[in-house]
Amino acid sequence: MPILGIIASAINVAIPFSGTVDYLVIAGGGSGGTNQGGGGGAGGMRGGVGTTLSLSAGTNYTTTIGAGGAGRTSYGATVNGNNSVFSTITSTGGGGGAYGANSSAGNSGGSGGGGTSGNGGGGGGAGGGTSGQGNNGGSASSYRGGGGGGKGAAGANAPSAGLTDSASAGAGGNGTASSISGSSVTYAGGGGGASYTQGVTPTPAAGGTGGGGIGGNNRGGGGGAAGGNGTVNTGGGGGGGQQNTGSGGSGVVILRWSTGTITIGAGLTGTTTFDGTYNYATITAGTGNVSWV
Repeated sequence: MPILGIIASAINVAIPFSGTVDYLVIAGGGSGGTNQGGGGGAGGMRGGVGTTLSLSAGTNYTTTIGAGGAGRTSYGATVNGNNSVFSTITSTGGGGGAYGANSSAGNSGGSGGGGTSGNGGGGGGAGGGTSGQGNNGGSASSYRGGGGGGKGAAGANAPSAGLTDSASAGAGGNGTASSISGSSVTYAGGGGGASYTQGVTPTPAAGGTGGGGIGGNNRGGGGGAAGGNGTVNTGGGGGGGQQNTGSGGSGVVILRWSTGTITIGAGLTGTTTFDGTYNYATITAGTGNVSWV
Protein backbone atom coordinates (compact mmCIF):
# COMPACT_ATOMS: atom_id res chain seq x y z
CA MET A 1 0.00 0.00 0.00
CA PRO A 2 1.34 3.50 -0.78
CA ILE A 3 2.63 5.50 2.20
CA LEU A 4 -0.26 7.99 1.96
CA GLY A 5 -2.74 5.13 2.10
CA ILE A 6 -1.07 3.74 5.19
CA ILE A 7 -1.25 7.14 6.89
CA ALA A 8 -4.93 7.59 5.95
CA SER A 9 -5.78 4.14 7.26
CA ALA A 10 -4.02 4.91 10.54
CA ILE A 11 -5.98 8.14 10.96
CA ASN A 12 -9.29 6.33 10.48
CA VAL A 13 -8.60 3.68 13.13
CA ALA A 14 -10.77 4.37 16.19
CA ILE A 15 -8.87 4.70 19.45
CA PRO A 16 -10.30 2.19 21.94
CA PHE A 17 -12.12 3.22 25.08
CA SER A 18 -9.72 3.87 27.94
CA GLY A 19 -11.99 2.08 30.43
CA THR A 20 -11.57 4.65 33.21
CA VAL A 21 -14.10 7.47 33.70
CA ASP A 22 -14.09 10.34 36.17
CA TYR A 23 -17.64 11.17 37.26
CA LEU A 24 -19.65 13.86 39.02
CA VAL A 25 -23.21 12.92 39.99
CA ILE A 26 -25.44 15.63 41.49
CA ALA A 27 -29.05 15.04 42.53
CA GLY A 28 -31.96 17.48 42.36
CA GLY A 29 -32.26 20.06 45.14
CA GLY A 30 -35.16 20.18 47.61
CA SER A 31 -37.88 22.81 47.44
CA GLY A 32 -38.16 25.61 49.95
CA GLY A 33 -40.63 25.36 52.84
CA THR A 34 -43.73 27.44 53.65
CA ASN A 35 -44.81 29.41 56.76
CA GLN A 36 -41.49 31.18 57.33
CA GLY A 37 -40.15 28.02 55.78
CA GLY A 38 -36.68 26.61 55.72
CA GLY A 39 -34.51 26.66 52.65
CA GLY A 40 -34.29 23.53 50.55
CA GLY A 41 -31.24 21.33 50.91
CA ALA A 42 -28.92 20.87 47.95
CA GLY A 43 -28.92 17.62 46.02
CA GLY A 44 -26.28 15.13 47.02
CA MET A 45 -22.94 15.58 45.25
CA ARG A 46 -20.60 12.65 44.64
CA GLY A 47 -17.39 12.42 42.64
CA GLY A 48 -15.11 14.90 40.91
CA VAL A 49 -11.73 14.95 39.16
CA GLY A 50 -9.79 11.83 40.12
CA THR A 51 -12.86 9.95 41.37
CA THR A 52 -13.15 7.11 38.86
CA LEU A 53 -15.07 4.04 37.79
CA SER A 54 -13.59 1.21 35.74
CA LEU A 55 -16.06 0.51 32.92
CA SER A 56 -16.20 -1.74 29.85
CA ALA A 57 -16.68 -0.89 26.19
CA GLY A 58 -20.01 -2.01 24.73
CA THR A 59 -21.81 -2.10 28.09
CA ASN A 60 -24.86 0.04 28.85
CA TYR A 61 -24.67 2.10 32.05
CA THR A 62 -27.88 3.45 33.56
CA THR A 63 -27.98 7.22 33.89
CA THR A 64 -30.72 9.33 35.50
CA ILE A 65 -30.84 13.07 36.12
CA GLY A 66 -32.89 13.92 39.21
CA ALA A 67 -35.41 16.73 38.97
CA GLY A 68 -35.55 19.38 41.66
CA GLY A 69 -38.41 19.40 44.16
CA ALA A 70 -41.33 21.49 42.92
CA GLY A 71 -41.96 24.80 44.71
CA ARG A 72 -45.23 25.58 46.48
CA THR A 73 -47.82 28.19 45.58
CA SER A 74 -49.86 27.63 48.76
CA TYR A 75 -49.28 26.35 52.26
CA GLY A 76 -48.42 22.69 52.45
CA ALA A 77 -45.82 19.98 52.29
CA THR A 78 -42.57 20.65 50.48
CA VAL A 79 -40.83 18.23 48.17
CA ASN A 80 -37.44 16.54 48.25
CA GLY A 81 -35.33 16.52 45.12
CA ASN A 82 -34.97 13.34 43.09
CA ASN A 83 -31.96 11.06 43.03
CA SER A 84 -29.41 11.10 40.21
CA VAL A 85 -27.69 7.90 39.08
CA PHE A 86 -24.71 6.90 36.98
CA SER A 87 -23.80 3.20 36.86
CA THR A 88 -23.32 2.11 40.51
CA ILE A 89 -23.28 5.68 41.87
CA THR A 90 -26.47 7.18 43.33
CA SER A 91 -26.67 10.71 44.74
CA THR A 92 -29.59 11.45 47.07
CA GLY A 93 -32.10 14.22 46.39
CA GLY A 94 -31.93 17.30 48.62
CA GLY A 95 -34.28 17.55 51.60
CA GLY A 96 -37.23 19.92 51.34
CA GLY A 97 -37.32 22.89 53.70
CA ALA A 98 -39.66 22.54 56.65
CA TYR A 99 -43.26 23.80 56.58
CA GLY A 100 -46.26 23.92 58.86
CA ALA A 101 -48.31 26.01 61.27
CA ASN A 102 -46.04 24.90 64.11
CA SER A 103 -42.27 24.70 64.25
CA SER A 104 -40.98 21.62 62.46
CA ALA A 105 -37.74 20.16 61.20
CA GLY A 106 -36.53 20.17 57.62
CA ASN A 107 -36.48 16.98 55.58
CA SER A 108 -33.38 14.83 55.40
CA GLY A 109 -31.68 14.32 52.04
CA GLY A 110 -28.36 14.68 50.22
CA SER A 111 -28.18 17.94 52.15
CA GLY A 112 -30.88 18.61 54.72
CA GLY A 113 -33.61 21.23 54.54
CA GLY A 114 -33.82 24.12 57.00
CA GLY A 115 -36.31 24.21 59.86
CA THR A 116 -39.40 26.43 60.06
CA SER A 117 -40.79 28.54 62.88
CA GLY A 118 -44.39 28.08 61.68
CA ASN A 119 -46.59 30.81 63.12
CA GLY A 120 -43.91 32.22 65.37
CA GLY A 121 -43.65 28.90 67.15
CA GLY A 122 -39.91 28.97 67.72
CA GLY A 123 -37.10 26.81 66.53
CA GLY A 124 -37.83 23.94 64.21
CA GLY A 125 -34.79 21.70 63.81
CA ALA A 126 -32.53 21.03 60.87
CA GLY A 127 -32.89 18.23 58.34
CA GLY A 128 -29.95 15.84 58.19
CA GLY A 129 -27.55 15.52 55.29
CA THR A 130 -26.07 12.30 53.90
CA SER A 131 -22.46 11.57 54.78
CA GLY A 132 -20.12 12.19 51.86
CA GLN A 133 -22.84 13.94 49.83
CA GLY A 134 -23.84 17.06 51.75
CA ASN A 135 -24.51 18.72 55.09
CA ASN A 136 -27.31 19.42 57.55
CA GLY A 137 -29.73 22.30 57.19
CA GLY A 138 -30.03 25.09 59.74
CA SER A 139 -32.48 25.46 62.63
CA ALA A 140 -35.25 28.07 62.75
CA SER A 141 -36.03 30.76 65.30
CA SER A 142 -39.27 32.65 65.88
CA TYR A 143 -40.38 34.17 62.55
CA ARG A 144 -37.22 33.05 60.69
CA GLY A 145 -36.54 29.82 58.78
CA GLY A 146 -33.19 28.02 58.73
CA GLY A 147 -31.02 27.74 55.65
CA GLY A 148 -30.80 24.59 53.56
CA GLY A 149 -27.57 22.64 53.69
CA GLY A 150 -25.02 22.69 50.88
CA LYS A 151 -22.24 20.34 49.86
CA GLY A 152 -19.58 22.68 51.27
CA ALA A 153 -21.29 23.81 54.48
CA ALA A 154 -24.33 23.35 56.67
CA GLY A 155 -27.22 25.77 56.34
CA ALA A 156 -27.06 28.70 58.74
CA ASN A 157 -29.26 28.72 61.84
CA ALA A 158 -31.78 31.55 61.85
CA PRO A 159 -30.83 34.36 64.24
CA SER A 160 -33.06 35.23 67.16
CA ALA A 161 -35.19 38.04 65.79
CA GLY A 162 -38.31 39.91 66.78
CA LEU A 163 -41.46 40.37 64.77
CA THR A 164 -40.65 44.01 63.99
CA ASP A 165 -36.98 43.97 63.00
CA SER A 166 -35.33 43.42 59.65
CA ALA A 167 -32.93 40.57 60.46
CA SER A 168 -32.69 37.98 57.71
CA ALA A 169 -33.42 34.29 58.07
CA GLY A 170 -30.73 31.61 57.85
CA ALA A 171 -28.58 31.62 54.71
CA GLY A 172 -28.14 28.51 52.61
CA GLY A 173 -24.94 26.53 52.97
CA ASN A 174 -22.36 27.03 50.26
CA GLY A 175 -21.70 24.46 47.56
CA THR A 176 -18.41 23.03 46.33
CA ALA A 177 -16.45 23.74 43.15
CA SER A 178 -15.38 21.07 40.67
CA SER A 179 -13.35 21.37 37.46
CA ILE A 180 -14.50 18.04 36.01
CA SER A 181 -16.21 19.86 33.12
CA GLY A 182 -12.92 21.46 32.07
CA SER A 183 -13.52 24.67 34.04
CA SER A 184 -14.26 25.34 37.69
CA VAL A 185 -18.00 25.43 38.49
CA THR A 186 -19.63 25.53 41.93
CA TYR A 187 -22.53 23.15 42.55
CA ALA A 188 -24.96 22.11 45.30
CA GLY A 189 -25.66 25.27 47.31
CA GLY A 190 -28.53 25.32 49.82
CA GLY A 191 -31.58 27.58 49.66
CA GLY A 192 -32.08 30.54 52.01
CA GLY A 193 -34.77 30.49 54.69
CA ALA A 194 -37.82 32.76 54.77
CA SER A 195 -38.79 35.57 57.17
CA TYR A 196 -42.01 37.06 58.53
CA THR A 197 -42.24 40.58 59.99
CA GLN A 198 -44.72 43.31 60.84
CA GLY A 199 -44.19 46.77 59.41
CA VAL A 200 -40.69 46.24 57.99
CA THR A 201 -39.26 44.29 55.10
CA PRO A 202 -36.61 41.83 56.25
CA THR A 203 -33.30 41.41 54.48
CA PRO A 204 -33.54 38.42 52.13
CA ALA A 205 -31.58 35.36 53.23
CA ALA A 206 -28.88 34.48 50.73
CA GLY A 207 -28.84 31.19 48.90
CA GLY A 208 -25.58 29.28 49.10
CA THR A 209 -23.06 29.67 46.29
CA GLY A 210 -23.58 26.88 43.81
CA GLY A 211 -27.17 27.54 42.80
CA GLY A 212 -29.10 27.96 46.06
CA GLY A 213 -32.27 30.06 45.80
CA ILE A 214 -32.67 33.27 47.80
CA GLY A 215 -35.08 33.18 50.75
CA GLY A 216 -38.46 34.86 50.45
CA ASN A 217 -40.21 37.04 53.01
CA ASN A 218 -43.63 38.22 54.05
CA ARG A 219 -44.43 41.57 55.63
CA GLY A 220 -47.66 41.53 57.57
CA GLY A 221 -50.07 44.15 56.20
CA GLY A 222 -48.83 43.73 52.62
CA GLY A 223 -45.69 43.15 50.60
CA GLY A 224 -43.15 40.42 50.45
CA ALA A 225 -41.39 38.17 47.98
CA ALA A 226 -41.46 34.52 47.00
CA GLY A 227 -38.53 32.22 47.54
CA GLY A 228 -36.11 31.97 44.63
CA ASN A 229 -35.55 28.84 42.58
CA GLY A 230 -32.39 26.77 42.74
CA THR A 231 -30.32 27.00 39.56
CA VAL A 232 -30.92 24.24 37.00
CA ASN A 233 -28.24 21.55 36.65
CA THR A 234 -26.50 22.55 39.87
CA GLY A 235 -28.67 20.70 42.42
CA GLY A 236 -29.24 23.98 44.31
CA GLY A 237 -31.96 24.10 46.98
CA GLY A 238 -35.00 26.33 46.59
CA GLY A 239 -35.56 29.36 48.81
CA GLY A 240 -38.16 29.19 51.59
CA GLY A 241 -41.24 31.40 51.53
CA GLN A 242 -44.53 32.22 53.19
CA GLN A 243 -46.81 30.56 50.63
CA ASN A 244 -44.74 30.82 47.43
CA THR A 245 -41.47 28.92 47.65
CA GLY A 246 -38.59 28.20 45.32
CA SER A 247 -38.15 24.98 43.39
CA GLY A 248 -34.98 22.97 43.73
CA GLY A 249 -32.52 23.01 40.85
CA SER A 250 -32.23 19.89 38.72
CA GLY A 251 -29.17 17.68 38.97
CA VAL A 252 -26.50 16.80 36.44
CA VAL A 253 -24.06 14.01 35.53
CA ILE A 254 -20.66 15.00 34.13
CA LEU A 255 -18.17 12.43 32.82
CA ARG A 256 -14.51 12.77 31.80
CA TRP A 257 -12.32 10.16 30.07
CA SER A 258 -9.27 10.05 27.82
CA THR A 259 -9.99 7.87 24.75
CA GLY A 260 -13.02 6.26 23.14
CA THR A 261 -16.40 7.43 21.89
CA ILE A 262 -19.52 7.74 24.06
CA THR A 263 -23.10 7.11 22.96
CA ILE A 264 -25.72 9.03 24.95
CA GLY A 265 -28.84 6.95 24.55
CA ALA A 266 -32.48 7.75 23.90
CA GLY A 267 -34.23 9.42 26.80
CA LEU A 268 -31.19 11.46 27.82
CA THR A 269 -30.21 15.04 26.93
CA GLY A 270 -26.51 15.75 26.83
CA THR A 271 -23.53 17.26 25.02
CA THR A 272 -19.94 16.15 24.42
CA THR A 273 -16.70 18.09 23.98
CA PHE A 274 -12.98 17.34 23.56
CA ASP A 275 -10.22 19.71 24.72
CA GLY A 276 -7.28 17.94 23.10
CA THR A 277 -6.58 15.85 26.19
CA TYR A 278 -9.92 14.74 27.65
CA ASN A 279 -13.40 13.97 26.40
CA TYR A 280 -16.33 15.34 28.41
CA ALA A 281 -20.03 14.50 28.50
CA THR A 282 -22.52 16.70 30.35
CA ILE A 283 -25.92 15.04 30.77
CA THR A 284 -28.61 17.45 31.87
CA ALA A 285 -31.99 15.67 31.77
CA GLY A 286 -33.78 12.36 31.42
CA THR A 287 -33.10 8.70 32.06
CA GLY A 288 -31.49 6.13 29.78
CA ASN A 289 -28.16 4.47 29.07
CA VAL A 290 -24.67 5.55 28.05
CA SER A 291 -21.99 3.34 26.54
CA TRP A 292 -18.52 3.56 24.97
CA VAL A 293 -16.61 2.07 22.06
